[in-house]
Amino acid sequence: MSVSYIPANVRQILWGKAAGRCQYEGCNQALFFDTLTKGEFNSSYIAHIYADSKGGPRYDEALSFKLKCDLSNLMLLCDSHHRLIDKHEIDGHPAPRLQKMKADHEARISMLTDITPDQQSHIVLFGANIGQHQIPLNYREAANAIIPRRYPSQLAALELGLKNSVSEDDQQAYWLIQDEQIKSAFQKIIAPLKGSDKVQHFSLFALAPIPLLMRIGTLFSDIYEVDVFQRHREPSTWLWQDDSPVLDFFIRRPSSFDGVPVLKLSLSANITDNRVTEVIDEECNIWEVTINDPHNDFLKNALTLQAFRKIIRLAFNEIKIRHGQNIKLHVMPALPVSAAVEFGRVWMPKADMPLLIYDQSRVHNRFISTLNFN
Repeated sequence: MSVSYIPANVRQILWGKAAGRCQYEGCNQALFFDTLTKGEFNSSYIAHIYADSKGGPRYDEALSFKLKCDLSNLMLLCDSHHRLIDKHEIDGHPAPRLQKMKADHEARISMLTDITPDQQSHIVLFGANIGQHQIPLNYREAANAIIPRRYPSQLAALELGLKNSVSEDDQQAYWLIQDEQIKSAFQKIIAPLKGSDKVQHFSLFALAPIPLLMRIGTLFSDIYEVDVFQRHREPSTWLWQDDSPVLDFFIRRPSSFDGVPVLKLSLSANITDNRVTEVIDEECNIWEVTINDPHNDFLKNALTLQAFRKIIRLAFNEIKIRHGQNIKLHVMPALPVSAAVEFGRVWMPKADMPLLIYDQSRVHNRFISTLNFN
């Protein structure tokens, strides 16, 4: 146990450098309030790296007395980790290991507190049931994905969507309810921040049926500064895999242009033409945006997502020229969540064709029409 009196100014500086949080690696527990009762009080311990008395953990004849009140020898810890390093696992916590924990924690706090408003971003979580599956979205994972390029503007996310909807996506009521709820939530939560908040950047993490992802994209559109993230399967993370190759997209065009225009987005999987013709009775002119090898985990980096935006803009323009601006374009998608959002962001309601968005229904075993974008 410490026998030294640590001056108030040293304790205050330590608190500031630690931001009132446990400095043990991986802990980061806030030591100024109780997470259960929300009561505010100081629950911290100040621990010595080199013990200040003989017989103490990590005592050093040359350093202990010299550093007994030195800031470099002090750590701010929670009760559990104070006991761990000084009583239960002393041998597992030599001085160099504790010094590294302290240095890493204080460097991270310094980096985060140096953030200016133009580096901050509002984290937006958008979730809705996919079939019978309820979607978990995690603020901590999202925050880790935007650092170090951006930093969270708040300690909590802005949440949109009905994550626990009683309807399922094979019911028309599901699409109507979700669509109205999304638009209402966006107007209440996101729209008031545009132009008025000091932070004007958004980081969007979305898991939902494709038509709803496209809808949230239309709401953010190109007038908001947004980074859209992709949930990867292997590895399971929101972090972009920047060392993966940038893929090329291409457009397959129909041979004639006098029928109903249909756009297949064959990216996560191939969409055969018969899946289109079984739900549209009229003669179709089928356009397609695809890649060489469609599969459900191809979109690994932000540059590939950027390339997708460009090809969709090109496709919209070509289809509009061939079929006319006022003809409805039927969209049958199989694509990643981030691409679905960006599809909606690219679409411009005043300049592009109206859209009818379809979704593959497991109950009906075919595409079903869901939302109209007019």
